Amino acid sequence: MLLFLLACAEPPPVVAADTLPDPGDYVLAGPGGPAASFDAAQLDQPCAALTGGPEDIEHHNLVGIYDGWLVLPWAPEDGGGGISLFDFSDPCAPAKIGEAYSAIMRESHTLAIAEVDGRTILAVDAHHDGDRGGIGFWDLTDPTAPVWLSDLELPGYHYPDAYFRVALSTFWQGDVLYVSAGFLGVFTVDVSDPAAPVLLDQWTEAGFLAGSFHVIGNLALASSAGLSRTMLWDIGDPTDWQLLADWEPTDDGGEPRPYYFANVGGRYAFFARKGDGGGPMVYDLADPTVLTRVSSAFSPEGDGGYVSRHHDTLFQGESNFGARYDFSDPSAPIEIARIDMAGDFDTLTPIGNVAVASVDDDADPGLATQVFPWDPAPDARGPTAELTSPMDGATWVPVTGRIGLSFDESIEPKSAHAGSLRVWRADGAAVPGRFYGQETLVNFVPDAPFDADTTYVVEVPAGGIADVSGNPTEATLRFTFSTGAAVAEVPW
Repeated sequence: MLLFLLACAEPPPVVAADTLPDPGDYVLAGPGGPAASFDAAQLDQPCAALTGGPEDIEHHNLVGIYDGWLVLPWAPEDGGGGISLFDFSDPCAPAKIGEAYSAIMRESHTLAIAEVDGRTILAVDAHHDGDRGGIGFWDLTDPTAPVWLSDLELPGYHYPDAYFRVALSTFWQGDVLYVSAGFLGVFTVDVSDPAAPVLLDQWTEAGFLAGSFHVIGNLALASSAGLSRTMLWDIGDPTDWQLLADWEPTDDGGEPRPYYFANVGGRYAFFARKGDGGGPMVYDLADPTVLTRVSSAFSPEGDGGYVSRHHDTLFQGESNFGARYDFSDPSAPIEIARIDMAGDFDTLTPIGNVAVASVDDDADPGLATQVFPWDPAPDARGPTAELTSPMDGATWVPVTGRIGLSFDESIEPKSAHAGSLRVWRADGAAVPGRFYGQETLVNFVPDAPFDADTTYVVEVPAGGIADVSGNPTEATLRFTFSTGAAVAEVPW
């Protein structure tokens, strides 16, 4: 197994030989997530709209928080769109702080953002006039003035086959960007210099349509876009991926069902069922070699788009409406509320105690993205890491491996740093590295390969990694792994 289910017991403190920052020793440029309260009459009713620039044709998807600002992409499938950033501390009165347009940005389904040499870089999809396209990069270092930095054309790209041979989503880990591109598979791109990205490799599997690629340390979930086939890979050796599981999510009757897109939150993978109804299908990833079907919530009127988790609640766009599901009992998710909005309603993104709803077609003018309060009180609960890769006690971890954690809600990526995600050798020497956050996932990439036959300690201290509302982890998580045959006893 590659993953570790968080234990309940609080471990004793660790004293490292090297001095590390305090868990909360980071500063955000923006104010972070919502700090507003709502009364019952305001719940599930729109209170604000988010709009793009004058070129915005109201084709919107997901949003996210980075460095305390809300990031809103707006671009159609055939290109010509942009990026807008907002102060979202008062979600019913969002204040736009920056915006830019690019003629070649196209519809993007993820927000892969990283810090590279002191610059904040966002990877998106791109489309040129004619039959050329791939990915592009925004420089968001100055959020008041985003700059289109570069783009990279991908071989085999073809549009208007909007799902078959175009970039659909991106995931950033270290110097590698993973690009899911339909039947073209998954491209790996060297992004050590985002101004000059370089294509490294292309992974394909006959008949597999790659919609998204989520990475937790050394584990990768390759999911479809509109089909049902799904795969899990061990990518600890980036030159030699190892297949762990190949399956199709099923409904309560055991029938394989297609899904529009997949997501990860905590120990679970979620699949937004589409065709013949909607609703989330849920799988447990605690042992990726023996995947466990947990549940589904069938919505006869739905037709799934994207699904997200916020602690005990799931949010899913169902094309005709948006739905919230009570996930306090993962074995029996129950629909508890619906949100109505004109257009092809695919995306419902939880941001603290509000949900940001977006449509990518047939929006009412100026209303392609709207804000809906769903909880009366501001979010005050910190994130919990339910899975890690490597697992606690893992041996023979490749020296080329990385460390990943999956939380039960979206995190503020800038809160992941050397004080909130601590990595040591067993002798107490701190391991320097870089930190990457994308929705619910945090990855640590060491600056140099791990040492051979060495035990490592990983710790997320209480008060460490924070969610988009600024709430930090409430309990300490600690685990060990080895690049050799055995995990050495660590002197706590």
